[in-house]
This record gives sequence, structure tokens and C-alpha cells, in this order.
Amino acid sequence: MFVLPTLKYEYNALEPFVDAKTMEIHHSKHHQGYINKLNTALQADSEKLNMNLADLILHKDSFDPAIKKAVTNFGGGHYNHKMFFDLLSPTPGEMSSELAQQVNQDFASKDAMLEEFFNAAAGVFGSGWAWLVKNQDGSLTVQTSANQDTPLTATQKPIMVIDLWEHAYYLQYQNRRPEFIKAFLSILDWQEVSKNYAA
Repeated sequence: MFVLPTLKYEYNALEPFVDAKTMEIHHSKHHQGYINKLNTALQADSEKLNMNLADLILHKDSFDPAIKKAVTNFGGGHYNHKMFFDLLSPTPGEMSSELAQQVNQDFASKDAMLEEFFNAAAGVFGSGWAWLVKNQDGSLTVQTSANQDTPLTATQKPIMVIDLWEHAYYLQYQNRRPEFIKAFLSILDWQEVSKNYAA
């Protein structure tokens, strides 16, 4: 069965950028909720409980409709949240030279990439996510997705994501999503993004 990953920091460690109450509710309630619902849905096909989460998502189109829907919604919720929480740090590391080189090649500069990412995130309608995605040829693109969809495919691998559901920021930022996006970028661990790119 899938279990809630332990955070590498305390709930209050990201203040003042994200408050402790938001982190606690987001992680222990929302993320845990997706995992619980995924485990419940997969009880009908227990072999899938032993699958790697990424493989489960990659092969969801081969599942029966009910399982596919559960993997999309709850498996996606688990995958997306795990990446989001892993990317946050009270002491963010630096971008690797390999990633920096690719960013410069695809966006001209880190600042230009961040501007595109910020604009994409700010423009998401309703609930969703903004991503930096590594393509099969190593190039990078900024994408968005709705609900708990993820751009993970056989030819695309997400390496950076921001949660744009209101539960991620509303207690502290209310309707000021752009402020939350700026806060996220202040605690984004580029070392973790670089690991995702290199993997």
C-alpha cells in the first residue's frame, strides 16, 4: 500500500513563506487523503498496490475505467504532492551546471524561464499545477495541468511543480495567488530540481 512520505522539514520551517497551519493541513489531510483513496480504489486489484507510483500512472490507460479514474485523480494527487513537497526547503540549494546550461539553451536565461513559469502558474484557471518538464531529448518546457493531471508520460518527465489548488495557499494568501507563486520560488530547492533533471 502507498504511504504518506515524511517531510524533510518541520511544518513551520518554511515560514514566513508558507505558514505552519497550511503545511500541516496540506500534508497530513490533503496529501494523506489522496493516498487513502488511492489505496481503497486499488483494493479491487491488489497487484497494482505493489506497483511503483510512476509506473502506475504511466500504465493507467491499460486499466479498466474505474481504476484508471482512481489512478488519474488519487494517484496523480499523490505523485504531484510528493514532488511539490520534496521541492521545498528552508535552505534551498543551487541549480546544477547541467540544468543551468539546459535552461539557458531553452529559455535564454534562468530569469526568462522563471518569468514564463510564473506567468503560466498565475494563468491557471481554477485548480491545477504548473510544471517544468524534461522532454525525451533533454529539452525543457513549461506546462500546466488541471485538477490532479500530471504531464508524466513515456517521453516527458516533470522535474518541478507548484501546487495551485487553493488549499496550498488560501489560509495565508487568500486570493493573492501571484504572491504565493513568488513565495514558492523563494523556497524552491534548485538542488532537488537538478536531481530530478539528472535522474
